[in-house]
Amino acid sequence: MKPKIAISIGDLNGIGIEIAIKSHEKISEICKPVYCINNKMLKLASKELNLKIPNNFKLFETSGEFEIKPGVVSKKAGKYSYDSFFDAITLADKNKVDAICTLPINKESWNKADIKYKGHTEVLRDYLGQNAIMMLGCKKIFVGLFTEHIPLRKVAKKINEEDLTKFLIDFYHNVKSDNIGVLGLNPHASDNGVLGNEEVEIFKAIKNANTILEKKVFKGPLVPDTAFSPMSRKNYQYFVAMYHDQGLAPLKALYFDQSINVSLNLPIIRTSVDHGTAFNIAYKNEKLNTKSYINAIKEAIVLIKNK
Repeated sequence: MKPKIAISIGDLNGIGIEIAIKSHEKISEICKPVYCINNKMLKLASKELNLKIPNNFKLFETSGEFEIKPGVVSKKAGKYSYDSFFDAITLADKNKVDAICTLPINKESWNKADIKYKGHTEVLRDYLGQNAIMMLGCKKIFVGLFTEHIPLRKVAKKINEEDLTKFLIDFYHNVKSDNIGVLGLNPHASDNGVLGNEEVEIFKAIKNANTILEKKVFKGPLVPDTAFSPMSRKNYQYFVAMYHDQGLAPLKALYFDQSINVSLNLPIIRTSVDHGTAFNIAYKNEKLNTKSYINAIKEAIVLIKNK
């Protein structure tokens, strides 16, 4: 039997709904998608796109109605994308679906709608009361983020032995890899303390985690500017980055069109595209790359089977 996956529709002023409609036939071959959008909003979007709604486009009627304004940051669109996601979470939490896949939101639109969260992962963490781990990547490499959407100036203060040790252990139990590279924070991984002392905390956390696991799973701290070199990528499929751009800038430079986002360490399965709302091309009938979305659906199915 095909697994049932709730699709939160993302910001309707962006490209999410177009990706969903155009990819429906393909993903329907491998799962049963349930789209968290009401019929009124779906018809408005399909009319704006001049796309026919597939016959078997099953909906969960997320309430709300507003005028779609392609490429515009909007309070109403932000609120609707949040409600769509919340409906998807509820469906998964009540075992009405097997997993969630999310299309892109706009953080500024969420902020305009007075939503206190900066992204999907924070919502999951709060709703489920568990420490969700954000991991992004593709089959070639995956990167787990120790810190996520926080100002860069706050990252160093977040790095401490206790919290990082727990993160590493949780990350291991989710990805089940015995070879994980952990990035340092400072240039040259501090050159033995010359450029900073955060690497001391990272080293202690790595040692603690390996001791607890009784095997040398975690390696590092790795020098950040060479960690994603061709030689290093031969040695590691999984990395842990200390902050958002440290891990995602090289990942997106290498594999932007195929990478996905996976929320680990939760009782429900959630995957996502690894790109934004692309307001600049929304509703312009330009050729869209749907690889990230298709890969996110496929990864959700793998996780369902392995659960």
